[in-house]
Amino acid sequence: MPAAPGTAADHAHMARALALAEQGLYSTSPNPRVGCVLVRDGVVVGEGWHVRAGEPHAEVHALRAAGEAARGATAYVTLEPCSHHGRTPPCAEALVAAGVARVVAAMEDPNPLVAGRGLAILRQAGIEVCAGVLANEARELNIGFVSRMTRGRPWVRLKAASSLDGRTALANGQSQWITGVEARQDGHRWRARACAILSGSGTVLADDPLLNVRGVDTERQPRPVVVDSRLQTPPTARLLDGRPVLIATANPDPAKAAALAAQGAEVLLLPDAAGRVDLAALLLELGRRGINELHVEGGAGLNGALLAAGLVDELLLYLAPTLLGNPALGLFGLPELTSLEQQQRLRWHDLRQVGGDLRILARLA
Repeated sequence: MPAAPGTAADHAHMARALALAEQGLYSTSPNPRVGCVLVRDGVVVGEGWHVRAGEPHAEVHALRAAGEAARGATAYVTLEPCSHHGRTPPCAEALVAAGVARVVAAMEDPNPLVAGRGLAILRQAGIEVCAGVLANEARELNIGFVSRMTRGRPWVRLKAASSLDGRTALANGQSQWITGVEARQDGHRWRARACAILSGSGTVLADDPLLNVRGVDTERQPRPVVVDSRLQTPPTARLLDGRPVLIATANPDPAKAAALAAQGAEVLLLPDAAGRVDLAALLLELGRRGINELHVEGGAGLNGALLAAGLVDELLLYLAPTLLGNPALGLFGLPELTSLEQQQRLRWHDLRQVGGDLRILARLA
């Protein structure tokens, strides 16, 4: 008898499927991270995970590994099997053809092209279907994909490192390094899972950053995106290293745009009514380009503008056990409040020590 929905066996096999899915943390974009485990008579007969877009999905890899043993098996999938023809055939139909008896999906696919249709195909074929086992864990793994499918824009994670008194650099701009090497390495792992890294022209001019991933085993580099209202990014900037850089501006300067385009950058004209870059429009444009997770590493101005516009989903903060004092530079350039009722509430999502520093994940309430 197959295990009933929500049993210890269901949770154990789904946990394994999620661990498989996580192997695609740095590579599946713009697709979701998905894992699949096939179990027959209590024995795992096939496993698979989605590696990268355009290649077979997790279910296909697991079915190939199982062969004939897939018939009568239970398939544990971290996301509802797809029902549409994209770059690969529908996985729901592949599971039906393989003769699986039961499918346990962690969550329904938020993609409007699927959205319950995959599970409906399975049920119509007489396959027992259960959804919702470890749904929260599955959603967290694909939080950017869910954001893009439901809101049309990426999940925005704002990363910053500061002293315990909230200072990111000395008044003279010196900031390397406030946090330790372990925190900086951890930050690169968060960069690696993102589809794009967003920064501002002030940071580009002051630090000339590469905005790439270093020290992490990944075959894919996130796309650099620069908010540059006055188109000040120099064509000699180090981030113009051959990657498809996006520069969002409010200044239609053809000569500057042409010089940046000659270095491989794409300049987007996205002005708002105040003559600055329309950040909400930029996020929607990134969503249209398949950006699931956006990793922000900017200065206090960009950080504050994103927060003030309500466009930040999560803060990734590294706090060093040190004090820099005034007038060192702060984390967020936010307008002055006149009442505590105006404060932005957050909720702790994760707190842990990384090396000698404290890492805080906090989400906007």
